[in-house]
Amino acid sequence: MEKKKIFLTEDEIPRQWYNINADIKMNPPMGPDGPVTPDMLAPVFPMNLIEQEVSPERWIDIPEEVLRVYNIWRPSPLVRAYALEKALETPARIYYKYEGVSPPGSHKPNTAVPQAYYNKEFGIKRLTTETGAGQWGSALAFACSQFGLECKVFMVRISFDQKPYRKTMMAVWGAHCVASPSTETKAGQQILEQHPDTPGSLGIAISEAIEAAVTDASGETRYSLGSVLNHVMMHQTVIGLEAKKQMEKINEYPDVVIGCAGGGSNFAGLAFPFVFDKFNGKEIAIHPVEPAACPTMTRAPFAYDHGDTIGMTPLLPMHSLGHTFVPPPFHAGGLRYHGMAPQVSQLITEGILEPRAYPQLATYEAGMLVARTEGFISAPETNHALACVVDEAKKAKEEGKEKVILFNFSGHGLIDLGAYEQFLAGNLTNYEYPAKEIEEAEKILEQYPKPELIKSR
Repeated sequence: MEKKKIFLTEDEIPRQWYNINADIKMNPPMGPDGPVTPDMLAPVFPMNLIEQEVSPERWIDIPEEVLRVYNIWRPSPLVRAYALEKALETPARIYYKYEGVSPPGSHKPNTAVPQAYYNKEFGIKRLTTETGAGQWGSALAFACSQFGLECKVFMVRISFDQKPYRKTMMAVWGAHCVASPSTETKAGQQILEQHPDTPGSLGIAISEAIEAAVTDASGETRYSLGSVLNHVMMHQTVIGLEAKKQMEKINEYPDVVIGCAGGGSNFAGLAFPFVFDKFNGKEIAIHPVEPAACPTMTRAPFAYDHGDTIGMTPLLPMHSLGHTFVPPPFHAGGLRYHGMAPQVSQLITEGILEPRAYPQLATYEAGMLVARTEGFISAPETNHALACVVDEAKKAKEEGKEKVILFNFSGHGLIDLGAYEQFLAGNLTNYEYPAKEIEEAEKILEQYPKPELIKSR
């Protein structure tokens, strides 16, 4: 019988994360008076995580307590998509790293667990955060329950309404979830006063979560971010490092690596260890994939911008649609973010990564195809990666090439069935973000300094 899954033993879980900061040059985050220093971030993050954020070391040890929790679901399987290959009649060999095996059902605990651990070690008692589709909020709730921390989650309002069972998951793990914008923060009150019917956005929810953390007089609350920042990308590299070991076991290596990208974490987790190989001479195409309705990488400028709507964060060098951007309420809530991880953005400017964008209906068509061949129902976010996989498999067929395609199956869609119900009923539509709105975003960004176009090598 053909070998479907490639496993690692628990002893083969990577013992270090890969820190791509050692191999790329970056514009620094900026404050009102120049580059941001580590001490400026202390009210928001614990110093042990800040040290990781700015570390130049290529390999960072994974603490034993983090490995203990990783052992609940890691290593995740690498799976050969034989049925999908057959349906597409492609000569390509398609593999996926299945991250839906974690307790919350996605890749998100790969960073939620170490963030909860480092905060606990620093003496922090509670964490605040934002969440789009609810995957990150669920993951942090799970991680906080493992380390005895309180957790408060500001969930983007449209997703709060669309995905009620995510709120229940968070509650089961002991977290408190509120719809954002809320009346609990000044940021939320300000947005509601200006736009009472807003569907919310990740940028708004970030503003609320940061405000809730920094205004806690006890000093025992910090903020936790599920994507974008350097240490988050680094924690996720356990995915790609495992995948490399698994592919070595079967004497395979990818020609194409694909992952969906909203803030960048699941994509970076799979891709960065292969970017390291590309830096060292491997020929490999690497595609981060986003919605056409939120075209941060494919149409937005590379600029300095705030990571949140109100402007509480430092200015980050990234592809951005402008921090005032409020995306349309399409169903991939985890991809409705105005910016992109600075590390991912930097690699795009250097031509190392080749981003793609897909309209909503094409992504659901790909998700349906995978569900009816491979069996797993994927999250709406993951469907964007699948749309690119289908295109690459068809391209291999047209070219008659036996390519190896590797993608990150970043999460299952069993709590996103409302979105599939809408698709099957014919109620979903495509939405292309208007060029006029892109131009308006560029005007907003003109007030900030321009990042340098740096080459790492």
